[in-house]
Amino acid sequence: MVSDFSIDKLGELFLYQHNAPILFSSGLFFFLFIGFLIVYMSLRKHLLTRIIYVTLFSIYFYYKSSGLWFFLLLLVATTDFLIALGLTRTTSKTGRKWWVVLSLCIDLGLLGYFKYFNFLREIVSVVGHELGYQIGNTALQSLNYQPLDIFLPVGISFFTFQTISYVIDVYRGRIEPLHRWIDYVFYVSFFPQLVAGPIVRARDFIPQIYKAPSVTRVQFGEGLFLVLCGLFKKTVISDYISLNFVDRVFDAPLLYTGVENLFGVYGYALQIYCDFSGYSDMAIGIALLLGFRFNMNFDSPYQSATITEFWRRWHISLSSWLKDYLYISLGGNRKGKIRTYINLLITMLLGGLWHGASVSFILWGALHGVALAIHKFIMGHFSSFKPTGSDMKPWRRVLGVLITFHLVCFGWILFRADSMQTVGEVLSQIFTNFHPEVFMQFVSGYKGVCILMLIGYILHFMPKSAENVLREGVTRSPLLVQAALLAIAIFVVVQFKSAGVQPFIYFQF
Repeated sequence: MVSDFSIDKLGELFLYQHNAPILFSSGLFFFLFIGFLIVYMSLRKHLLTRIIYVTLFSIYFYYKSSGLWFFLLLLVATTDFLIALGLTRTTSKTGRKWWVVLSLCIDLGLLGYFKYFNFLREIVSVVGHELGYQIGNTALQSLNYQPLDIFLPVGISFFTFQTISYVIDVYRGRIEPLHRWIDYVFYVSFFPQLVAGPIVRARDFIPQIYKAPSVTRVQFGEGLFLVLCGLFKKTVISDYISLNFVDRVFDAPLLYTGVENLFGVYGYALQIYCDFSGYSDMAIGIALLLGFRFNMNFDSPYQSATITEFWRRWHISLSSWLKDYLYISLGGNRKGKIRTYINLLITMLLGGLWHGASVSFILWGALHGVALAIHKFIMGHFSSFKPTGSDMKPWRRVLGVLITFHLVCFGWILFRADSMQTVGEVLSQIFTNFHPEVFMQFVSGYKGVCILMLIGYILHFMPKSAENVLREGVTRSPLLVQAALLAIAIFVVVQFKSAGVQPFIYFQF
């Protein structure tokens, strides 16, 4: 009996379980990380050994997330490592471009197969079916779309974008290529940001690889603060309001009044922010505990007064990636106003498609692309709209925040709904079946949800100065207090896991 139990526990530790991937918000990860950290710090003066050790742990971490698909990660890393070396040994401009094309074909080809193959087959099937009726071709009429069972490796969008940026930066002469394969695999597979970002640029990350890890008390406190914030956002706010309210509304919008649907949308806006920024906080915090510093990935995005400001605050690593490697490559704002608007629309359409292969994601991207183009047009024609941030008049900023927030929330309906029918049902209930008189009944029936939503939004709109006070409080606490905070956090995580912690939303991207 005891031996069977031990074997089961060892299997849980070492073998991939598709229904229980390893999560930052799991007790298993924290116990593994503590053991990993002890060995890691003992290798601080042994560069190559440390690099190999971290790389092996990162591959193990990815194996626990996606099984044997870690070979795909190694394939992408190896091909782009070799392509970058080929770039430096090629002197002709045409030859260098062909190396970049090869990299894009491999990376985007793999991404296209795993994420978009079924979507493209469905489009071909529908178009062929309709065309068959038009021309009377029975073979085309008989086309029947059956999706293939294609497993989507966790984080494939993140690590392919990361390797693409590396090759392009080498091509542009911004960085020198790495000459040791293990160093590049370390960069691509580094486990804190591997499966859901942030997308880390090679020029920011690679120089840190070769520095002996040194974590000051301030860095430790800051890393701990970020981990605690991320855990609170994910396990306490996001998972609770999702399981107990948001999912119910989006699963059956017609069973709820318009006011409940509207608060379901507000709840999802908070859920996706807490879920994704919570992961980013933990990733940045864990990296900091290892001596690596990542750039901020979220900056209170719902405080934005314009859609342009929103994209400077939301998923910063992706929005800056799209700007640097897609928008600017298309010509940016260098080829006239009309072309600028088109480039913005194309960039956001592809940004929407990056999130998933469905019409709703494409429409979500189109909505943001059109909104960005309109905002740029307005700023170009009306000088009073040019001031941004603290330069805006208070009344205009408040109005801008309200408008921008609700525009983003409208986009979240497209992002969250399983089908366009669900989108129509949510909007129909909000605009034709609102029933504000049930608001107090809703609050009394969902007290826990309403309290957590209120706490979540208050914390989100909290001034930076208040956040800094909390950060300083954790950072300056005695080590014993910090250890107690971490122990409490692990205890809370274990308790919430027993109630069923949901995977991070961005694992599917």
